[in-house]
Amino acid sequence: MPGLVTYEVDENVALIGLNRPEKRNAINDALLLELRDVLAEAGDRVEAAVLFGHGQNFSAGLDLGELADRLTPEGQAPRKRRPRHLWHSTFDLLARGNFPVVCALHGATIGGGLELASAAHIRVADETTFFGLPEGQRGIFVGGGGSVRTQRIIGYPMMADMMLTGRILGVEEARRCGLAQYVTPPGGAVEKAKELARIIAGNVPQTNWMITNVLPRMNDLSHDDGLFMEYLNTSMTRPPEARKRLKDFLEKKAPALARPE
Repeated sequence: MPGLVTYEVDENVALIGLNRPEKRNAINDALLLELRDVLAEAGDRVEAAVLFGHGQNFSAGLDLGELADRLTPEGQAPRKRRPRHLWHSTFDLLARGNFPVVCALHGATIGGGLELASAAHIRVADETTFFGLPEGQRGIFVGGGGSVRTQRIIGYPMMADMMLTGRILGVEEARRCGLAQYVTPPGGAVEKAKELARIIAGNVPQTNWMITNVLPRMNDLSHDDGLFMEYLNTSMTRPPEARKRLKDFLEKKAPALARPE
């Protein structure tokens, strides 16, 4: 019986699906634990991944029903805090793991669902996708890293607007502010994401790792420290595959670059 997260491997690309369609793929602890385990397993097997949602939506965010149960006077708080927030640790495993992730979006990409999408490296949205951060209207705050990741993508003014007013973004507005790098007709996001993931999987793994793990950390550094970090990474020993690719390019033997639209 399928779990809350589906997982299959197509050559060297993982296909990872949120699988609570009857709940609009709302995110709870059980789903996060399955997603964490899938990401850890895929890390040793694949070079890229596609993350998508089964059913009519990518994800409507936090399972508010389960949250409400914990907030009632009868709800039992854990005796001890977890060593690290489950949402943060799981999304960090996606954002700074061993392989790049292309997120295929459709329907509701709301709240925690948007925070999850923000942890991916490339986002493809079909024309049915809509984006929101309704936490301000729910009496809660973002809790899946959105205050860091989503804010860095769209900036404070847009994020404050979305959270304070409940503003919903359509797919073209989302593309303009960086939430979606690609837009497809309805139903086309997963195939486009697969196409991109296959291109990414063909890169040198060390380069992919630098792009997904080193590059985002540059935002946290000063100008001089960022340049020094860049110098350290360009000075690393190149794997044989990288040297071969450079030699093939210089000798005009390299294949033409893929040009996704």
